[in-house]
Amino acid sequence: MPLEIRHLDHTYSEGSPFEFKALKDINLNIEDGQFVGLIGHTGSGKSTLIQHLNGLLQPTGGTVLFNGADIFTEKKEALIQIRHKIGLVFQYPEHQLFEETVEKDVSFGPKNLGLDEAEISRRVKHAIKMVGLNYEKVKDKSPFELSGGQMRRVAIAGVLAMDPDVLILDEPTAGLDPSGRDEILNQIKTLHEKKKITVILVSHSMEDVGKLVDKIIVMHAGEVVFFDTPARVFTQIDTLESIGLAVPEVTYLMRELKKKYPDIREDIFTVEAARQEIERVVRRESDV
Repeated sequence: MPLEIRHLDHTYSEGSPFEFKALKDINLNIEDGQFVGLIGHTGSGKSTLIQHLNGLLQPTGGTVLFNGADIFTEKKEALIQIRHKIGLVFQYPEHQLFEETVEKDVSFGPKNLGLDEAEISRRVKHAIKMVGLNYEKVKDKSPFELSGGQMRRVAIAGVLAMDPDVLILDEPTAGLDPSGRDEILNQIKTLHEKKKITVILVSHSMEDVGKLVDKIIVMHAGEVVFFDTPARVFTQIDTLESIGLAVPEVTYLMRELKKKYPDIREDIFTVEAARQEIERVVRRESDV
C-alpha cells in the first residue's frame, strides 16, 4: 500500500494568537494504482493534506507512511528520494515553467536525479508524449509560446519525467476554459490507465471527480467526512449539502425521477449512466 495516513494533525502558528488547526486526526489508506478524488471547499484542508504526502509540510501529530516507511523519520537523503516518487503538481503549474524550451524544462528534474543523458532523453520524450503533446513539434519551442492547456501539460510532463509512483494534482484544471479542462482531465485519465500509477486529484468539481475516480475523499473543516466510492458518496446528498457541497446535477435528476419511478437507481453520477438507466426504466414501463 503506497500511502498510509495515520492520525495526521497539522496546526498552523501553533501557540500563537493566530493558531489554526487545519488537519484533525486524518486516517486514510490509499492503495497502489488507485485513482482518488479529494474534494472540499477552500479551507477544508485539502492543500494542507497533500503537502504532507511528500514531506513538504511536517505534521503536528501523526505521520504518513510510503510503502511502509515513515517519511518523517527518514533521513534527508531518503526524503528527497521519496519526493521523487511522489510527484506533486501544484495549482497553476505553468507558473513554475522557466526554461528556454519545452525539452529543457521537462528534463530539469531528471537531470537533478543524476541520470545519464540517454536515460534523460528517453524520459523526456516519453513524458511529453504521455501528456498528449507531439515531441518533435514542441521540444524546441518556448513553453510560453504554448496555449494555457499545453503549458499545463508541459508542467505535468516535468513531474512525470521523474517517474513517480504517486501523482498528486492540485486543481489541475483551474482557470482553463471548458475545452482545456476536458483535455487535461482526459489526459490524466489516460495517464492513469497506461501507467497504472496512484493518482490523487484535488478538485472543486463533483462532476469531474465522479467521472474519473475509484474513491472520493470529502473533507470539511480539517476532517474527512467520507472516503468511499462515488456511487456511495453521491447518495449522501443531505450531508454533502450541509457542508456546502453539491452532487452532480444528474444525481439530483435521478432523485427526482425516483419519486415517479420507485425502482430507478439513485446512485448515478454520469450522464451516460443516467441515459442507460432511464432507457431501462422506459423499456420496462412500455412492456407493462
